[in-house]
This record gives sequence, structure tokens and C-alpha cells, in this order.
Amino acid sequence: MSLAEDIALVARQESALVFEHFDENTAWQLGSRLRQMAVERGYPLVIDVRRFGQVLFTAALPGAVPDQAEWVRRKTNVVARFHRSSYAIGLELAEKQSSLEEKQGLPTVDFATHGGCFPIRVKSAGIIGCVTVSGLPQRADHELVVEAICALTGLDYATYKLPQA
Repeated sequence: MSLAEDIALVARQESALVFEHFDENTAWQLGSRLRQMAVERGYPLVIDVRRFGQVLFTAALPGAVPDQAEWVRRKTNVVARFHRSSYAIGLELAEKQSSLEEKQGLPTVDFATHGGCFPIRVKSAGIIGCVTVSGLPQRADHELVVEAICALTGLDYATYKLPQA
């Protein structure tokens, strides 16, 4: 799978994974779904669901380390700024052999273009927040979030799943 193909597939995920509505209860359902998936699979994750400026769900699972919360913050900053998944931004920069620091002057201490943070898009409102996981390799972090959003929005994950890297 080429970078260009991955970029196109992630863009397809971003445009298709849309919530009809999103409130505190939806955030709890999404966070709880991710937590359940992580517990069942033995993943040592930190999970964060938020509207921009307001945390709605957060959890740290056994084996997670404090640094993962810092990764969540940095990935969240990318999605809040660009309204794209952190993985999409990272893939696009990799294709251009660039970085946010080089291209935008954004410090890596505050911005991480690694997979795992995905925009929460609501049909009638646009992008209102993001969901982030940290603890797996970046593609796996990204895909876990996509899988959970598919489950909540009634979409078939197999249709949107990225191929194995």
C-alpha cells in the first residue's frame, strides 16, 4: 500500500464517519466502546473523547504510562488545528518528506502527527471535537478509533478498514 493510497483511504474514512448527533452520552458510549475493545484485546491504552475545550471521557488502562496522556494532548492539538485525523496529517507530511515544524513552524513538543486522534464530525454541525487513543503503533491506534466509530455509527468496519501495512 502506497502513501498516496493510504492518504486516500483515510480521507474516505474521515468523510464517511459522521455522527447524526453527538452529546455527552454519545461520548460516553464511544469511550466505553473503546475501553471495552482495549480491555478485551489487552491493550494498555489511554483514551480521550472531547469536544474542543471540554473532556467528555477519559480512561487509562492497566499498563498505560503517564507519557501516553502527553501523546493524547499532542495528537489532539493536530486535529483541533487542522480538522483532520492526526494520521492523515502524518501521512501527508511523510509523502512530502516534511514535518509540521518545517512546514508550519509548529513545535513537536505540542503537535504529534501520529495516528490515533480522529475528528468527531456531526452531520448538522461539522467537526466538534475528537477521539484519541494512545498506546499502540500509530496505524493500530488510528484503526481502533475507526473501528469504534464504525460500530457507533452503524457502518461496516470492513468497508473502511485500512489494509495491513
